[in-house]
Amino acid sequence: MSVQFTIQGLCKRAAALVVGCFYGVLVACDLLLKTIKLGPGTVFAKKDRSKPLPCLEDPNLGTHGYAHLENIRMHYVSNGAENKPLMLLVHGFPEFWYSWRHQLREFKDSYRVVAVDLRGYGDSDKPSGKGSYAVPKLVNDLKQIVTALGYSRCVLVGHDWGGALVWAFGEMYPDMVSHLIIMNAPNGRAMQKLLMTSFSQFKMSWYMFFFQLPWLPEFMFRFNDFAALDFCMKLGKNGVRSDRLTDDDMEAYKYNFSRCGFNGPINFYRAAMSLTNLSRDMTRGTGVAGSGKGDITAPTLLIWGEEDTALDRSLPQLSAKVCKGKVTIKYVEGASHWVQMDRPDLVNKHMREFLAED
Repeated sequence: MSVQFTIQGLCKRAAALVVGCFYGVLVACDLLLKTIKLGPGTVFAKKDRSKPLPCLEDPNLGTHGYAHLENIRMHYVSNGAENKPLMLLVHGFPEFWYSWRHQLREFKDSYRVVAVDLRGYGDSDKPSGKGSYAVPKLVNDLKQIVTALGYSRCVLVGHDWGGALVWAFGEMYPDMVSHLIIMNAPNGRAMQKLLMTSFSQFKMSWYMFFFQLPWLPEFMFRFNDFAALDFCMKLGKNGVRSDRLTDDDMEAYKYNFSRCGFNGPINFYRAAMSLTNLSRDMTRGTGVAGSGKGDITAPTLLIWGEEDTALDRSLPQLSAKVCKGKVTIKYVEGASHWVQMDRPDLVNKHMREFLAED
């Protein structure tokens, strides 16, 4: 790695920290005002969540299992016969396997559908340090679990951070995927380009910079009984609250994160914007989630909730430019960033039609 790229990486890292500190001050002031308004007894109270909700143990969603990989133990939920093709579902932030409940039910007739907890999430292992959450390690986890489940290829489906990993997997291991299905997750190269040229996307990505700070992001998510988690999971366009999640669904998320915490999940962002990664990306010309290995050759379906408040609507077209194989883009009207939960009927329909084409 040349000195020039290292200096550029240092400048980018310094700029990210400056922006992160700016947002950190805003968040800290907001939390302080809420503490004064609501009272410390309210905002620091802890609700008993020692028992899982019945929805997390619903046998119709599948059976729970663990795969012992090289460095971690990965938890997953599997539905469908083991002699059927594998469909691997990879969640995003801040989620876990339960985000794929509609797809676990829908595709069990045609596939062995497996929804994983990524490292740092749910019942999977949670190694310490942001270096443990670098993209190559996360992608390698997916490669290993495909093999551990007894397969050499799969239909790979990802949302948000899971979608970023699917993009990277498709570049690094093209022979291991028959189809890629990516939901509200841009290709790394497209995201990096838009971040550098669009002030609108830069503003929408404020949390990526805020997450570079130590401990404050984790504290924010736990503050006032996970109010930030409740807010972001239910946020729709123009601040309109969505009713896509039931009270039990939200309790399932709060139960999950009360046990696993947010340090591992937020370390995904810290590793992506570390000095090492920023310098490496400049030598490869890729974004924070890119591998730099090549283009996407597998048939690819991009499903995009139109009311995403974190990602620009132009990103699917920009991302499609790295696809050498067939690429299909489906916008879902009225759906937010959490498209697979907002409109599971349309998402599942688009998936079935895409898979049936081959």
